[in-house]
Amino acid sequence: MKELMENYFDRLWYLNRSLTGNANRETLKILSEIVDLNISEIPSGTDCFDWTVPPEWNAKEAWIKDSKGNTILDFKNNNLHLLGYSEEFSGKLSLADLKEHLYSLPDQPDVIPYLTSYYKKRWGFCLSHKQLTELKEDTYEVCIDSDLNENGSMTIADAVLKGSTDEEILLSTYICHPSMANNELSGPLVTAFIYRELKKLKNRKYTYRFIFVPETIGVITYLSIHGKQIKEKLAAGYVITCIGDNGNFTYKKSRRGNSLADRAAELVLSQNENNYVIEDFFPTGSDERQYCSPGFNLPVGSLMRTRYGKYKEYHTSADNRDFISFEAMEHSVKTYLRIISMLEKNAVYENLLPDCEPQLGKRDLYPTLGSQKKTADFVNAVMWVLNLSDGTNDLIKISERSGMNFEIISGACDALLEKGLLRAN
Repeated sequence: MKELMENYFDRLWYLNRSLTGNANRETLKILSEIVDLNISEIPSGTDCFDWTVPPEWNAKEAWIKDSKGNTILDFKNNNLHLLGYSEEFSGKLSLADLKEHLYSLPDQPDVIPYLTSYYKKRWGFCLSHKQLTELKEDTYEVCIDSDLNENGSMTIADAVLKGSTDEEILLSTYICHPSMANNELSGPLVTAFIYRELKKLKNRKYTYRFIFVPETIGVITYLSIHGKQIKEKLAAGYVITCIGDNGNFTYKKSRRGNSLADRAAELVLSQNENNYVIEDFFPTGSDERQYCSPGFNLPVGSLMRTRYGKYKEYHTSADNRDFISFEAMEHSVKTYLRIISMLEKNAVYENLLPDCEPQLGKRDLYPTLGSQKKTADFVNAVMWVLNLSDGTNDLIKISERSGMNFEIISGACDALLEKGLLRAN
């Protein structure tokens, strides 16, 4: 898997993604090789709750040259050099005037910052602070060949894998950051490969909704169209971002704090990871803040690795191919699949012989083969499932209370169902 992820990463890396534009369309076209995407165009100017879809932005060329014709900055070399959504500009400026349009990070002098101006017209360039301090007094020529099209559109996409029920699991990621590895490409790639693996699962209980949109405005628009249905059907959801570095997992809870999404993610981490971080919901960050806005209050959390804002490479040119690990991304896919497997197997059951424990020996529920420990674990799990299956506890709760691995609890449940000692509540 990781070799294929690496190949797709290299194809997607150079594209100048933003809120809108041809690079987003090309990104979704490439991802469509993995995910059966339904791609939609939302016209610029469309109202969605308190927001409006912005003009479509495409940048063809952007550079700065000195008076001798030497190129100082070129958008073609690194698309972070151009301030996102820069309007068209052409002219000659003094160094003092040019500096009014240059952005750097004095505290990180060797990296290029990532900055945007989505909702206020301006133009600008980003560069390392070291390069900024080395600029000499001169007359500089500036060219930005870009287009802000009021008659354009924003491109969004989704994909739905049907299950045996209409209850949904949502997996949401964003496609609006240019050339940043952990903050952007890890999310769409991990999400796409989750889809790839989940599509192979023949008997899905839940219906799975995958969303690929620009951050913030994309999800706001998507909820303005599909929010009512999602609110009625959603069982659990996750925003997938910052999921490709070598850091420990971080799980940010939903606004509800104890939703099915939260409980499953926390249990998977506790039973499979030595070190991880659990954070309560806060109303800033990524798209979970839209899903968890008070009007929706959806059960959506976010499983990340090192959270946005918590690593120095965040929103800079240092968030590059060298910063991420394709092995870590593959492990992230498998961790999400563990959560999905838990959600699929989880249910509430009722013990059909609740008056004292049933006679297990005559039902062959005391295995005679295998190690003593495995036998003892199985019998222990059977006892826990029988005792707590009173129509109020799901398997996640039983796993938590017993301290036993969810897979053992689930296996015991399957055996009890086969022997007719349980029924789904």
